[in-house]
Amino acid sequence: MVNRVGQEINTMMHATGTFEVTLTPQPTTEIEQEKVGRLLLEKTFHGDLDGSSVGYMLSIGTETPGSAGYVAMESVQGTLQGRTGSFALQHTGTMNRGTPQLSVTVVPDSGTDQLVGLVGTLTIDRSEGKHTYVFSYDLTPNTAD
Repeated sequence: MVNRVGQEINTMMHATGTFEVTLTPQPTTEIEQEKVGRLLLEKTFHGDLDGSSVGYMLSIGTETPGSAGYVAMESVQGTLQGRTGSFALQHTGTMNRGTPQLSVTVVPDSGTDQLVGLVGTLTIDRSEGKHTYVFSYDLTPNTAD
């Protein structure tokens, strides 16, 4: 697709499905114990993304109920709509007095094998105890030399 000034516009593809997640607390230092949580993050993806991931999450709560923040880095290995490879996801999340905000993005240039050039964002929803995802992505050719 081309816009009015002749620039090519990439149309994002969408992958959907479910996942299970296991969070395992990790040791913290004495200074961190009261405020910072460290968790091993393990997921199994089903649907358009079929695979697994491992990563680490750091979280911190506040004295205000419903306010917290977390960051996570996750390495995903699997098949995305027929393309096999791996890529990394970066999470940044906050909870502001009960109102969540979450950004999960593909780390630039992290795609391997058939997922080289992968860019995109992952939206996560949790309702009725089930995690679902919508992955909006594109595979762009590597233009760096």
